[in-house]
Amino acid sequence: MKITLVFLCSILLKSTHQQCLTENDRKMPHSSGHLVLYSGQQEFSLALLQAINKINPQGNIFFSPYSTYHALLIAYFLSSHHTEKFLRKTLRLDPTQDKADIFSAYKLDRFATTLRARNSSYEFTNANRIYVAQQIALRDCVTNIFGEELIQKDFRTNPERARTEINQWVEQHTHDMIQDLLPPGTIDAATNLVLVNAAYFKGQWESKFDPKDTKPEVFFISPSKQIVVDMMHIETGFNYDVSETLMAHILEMPYEGDDISMYILLPPFSKEDGVETVLKRLTLETFRSVVNESMVARQVKVSLPKFRLEHTVELTPILESLGVRNFFQQVADFSVLTGRRDLTVGAGIHKAKIEVNEEGTRAAAATAIFSWRMLSSRPEIPVEFKCDRPFIFVIYNKVMHTILFTGVYRRPE
Repeated sequence: MKITLVFLCSILLKSTHQQCLTENDRKMPHSSGHLVLYSGQQEFSLALLQAINKINPQGNIFFSPYSTYHALLIAYFLSSHHTEKFLRKTLRLDPTQDKADIFSAYKLDRFATTLRARNSSYEFTNANRIYVAQQIALRDCVTNIFGEELIQKDFRTNPERARTEINQWVEQHTHDMIQDLLPPGTIDAATNLVLVNAAYFKGQWESKFDPKDTKPEVFFISPSKQIVVDMMHIETGFNYDVSETLMAHILEMPYEGDDISMYILLPPFSKEDGVETVLKRLTLETFRSVVNESMVARQVKVSLPKFRLEHTVELTPILESLGVRNFFQQVADFSVLTGRRDLTVGAGIHKAKIEVNEEGTRAAAATAIFSWRMLSSRPEIPVEFKCDRPFIFVIYNKVMHTILFTGVYRRPE
């Protein structure tokens, strides 16, 4: 059987009293389960960034680790035996939690994310679909658990129609930012399962740029190659730091609502290996030193390109390098769905897009309490943070401690 696995990101799951995920699905949820659901997400995200950059070391990068993490979580819930073991290790899931604990935490997180989005100044949606071929007999407990997220589709007689409908669902849940996720030929009569995961974020800057200050300026792709970009400008209070460990200037640009910020890691000089040097030093420890309120509020003069990126990633070799092992091979075990070991995953596709302008950020992908430090009352010379050379950026949820999107901006597209 052929399965196409599409990584694009919410699942509202129905309760079940049947034994489906573990031998005791009915046990009480672990008291700290929701606190550790994302305990390994940061480390997973950084490993994914390193792996993608290794394959694309010269070009722009943009993707959603959050989306990919959730898609793999769904695969983890459907997996058994060695495949389940590999996915648990790849996702860095907490060893004290079994699958039922993680599933309960996942349901609670989905509910909380949906509730938070209704009362927020930003827009963040995260949606999953599990498309299964009509001829496959599913276990009753799986149908109960996943509810409306699980759709049976006629791949055999009309694969092109199924592909079109899946793409339309993705477009709807990403506000038309991600289009044609599944190219022609991706779905055929042999397809049995498609996991689709779509994420969308739209946030306004807490301190907006004035469009009248945007003007053409030089961006140094390398010390010897320049190009003109539309550069935005603002001077106000931002959290700022210089990290000798990362060898980068760091700026936090919060979005309205205080939950989510963009962190920019800017190498000090326009060197050929500036971004590479920062990436090599970007470990879980150094990343947490950035986002865990270590920076100081300063008056900063910011210059940031107005940009748009779109990036498609073929995930199969990348996930294999991260440790999923036989996930894409015939011996993979996804028997939770049917009770049989006759399903295999064919491929993984991730597509993401971001638009950054004076108002804020709009991003989509188809696969801690913030507090300001008071500024000193004495005048100080503003720090200049000029993004006129390649930089790394991370869109981070400080409440859930999750990396939503990340990328490397090397040149205008």
